[in-house]
Amino acid sequence: MMSPMDVCFAVIGGGNGGLAMAGYLAYRGFSVNLYNRTQARIQSLIEDPRIDLSGSIEGTGILNLVTSNLKEAIRETDIIMVTTPATGHYDLARLMAPHLEDGQIIVLNPGRTGGALEVYETLRSFGCKKDIVVAEAQTFIYACRATGPKIAKIFSVKHEVALAAIPAIHTKKVTRLLSGAYPQFTPAKNVMETSINNFGAIFHPAPTLLNSGHIERGETFEYYLEGITPSIGQMLEKLDTERMKVATALGIKAVSAKQWLEESYGAKGETIYEAIQNNPAYKGLTAPKGLDTRYIYEDVPCSLVPISSLAEKLGIETPAIDTVIRLANIMTGRNFIQEGRTAEKLGLNDMSSSQILEFAQTGELTATMKQDEEVVA
Repeated sequence: MMSPMDVCFAVIGGGNGGLAMAGYLAYRGFSVNLYNRTQARIQSLIEDPRIDLSGSIEGTGILNLVTSNLKEAIRETDIIMVTTPATGHYDLARLMAPHLEDGQIIVLNPGRTGGALEVYETLRSFGCKKDIVVAEAQTFIYACRATGPKIAKIFSVKHEVALAAIPAIHTKKVTRLLSGAYPQFTPAKNVMETSINNFGAIFHPAPTLLNSGHIERGETFEYYLEGITPSIGQMLEKLDTERMKVATALGIKAVSAKQWLEESYGAKGETIYEAIQNNPAYKGLTAPKGLDTRYIYEDVPCSLVPISSLAEKLGIETPAIDTVIRLANIMTGRNFIQEGRTAEKLGLNDMSSSQILEFAQTGELTATMKQDEEVVA
């Protein structure tokens, strides 16, 4: 049985999260390959494959390989840590499908809402017959920023991050293998639990859109501590309530955003606003430099849209979530509902809530489920 300390990693994505994760894993002594689609972004690392870490983790990690060739990056690795935006998960799965090897584990950091389901189905639809496990983290383990092409600042590390695999029977194996690097990963029941307990949906799109005037003027301000005011905090409370209603309807253990802030950071408060203000880990995290940010272009189509779509399927009204989606559509000129992860695109449209949970648990439609679907049809 493989030891958690013998795991070889591929980190996919050379942005903020990928640089921090690859640097940390290499600093801890793991063999790490780093892939980025655009070679220009990683050219300095190709020439000198070392990443300097600052902040809550100080040190230098020396990478095994830095490449823009995906096949090379994932070859003979055990765990593939995906840190790219969720909007790229489909294409990444399509490109990886011919090159994956039996026994490899793909971990989405994070999956947002429906990420593991999307990747799992995409691999199968593009003919991947290898024995592959797909897992997703509920959120990214770091609050971090790349401060240079070879430098990552890790502001804080979350105390606990839920993780689930599809099929769910492999979740404990995945967390065990990750434990040598990340003991913070804890098993969730299934990927629907990690998908619905997606707090990027709550903390990212609404504050970004509601601070758009400051952001577009180029003002520098602390995103959480200054950008989330009491009134914006009330909006986040509404969004979180609607998300939890969907979780309850699906029979999923729901964690409130306020509870998550306490569990992840030790930040307490009577409201989401107070808990955020009492979170020292958010100090120094500045707002995006423009509206062309993952907080809108990833979190709306891959977080809010699937939650809204599942809610509609379950007969739950989500006026706050739908308002943020419409506002994002108007302000960007995009149609995120059309672009995003809907229940139909995730293959969940014709399933009951119990069938959705069974599919998340097993990764298959059982004979009973198929018969039920025929009756519904």
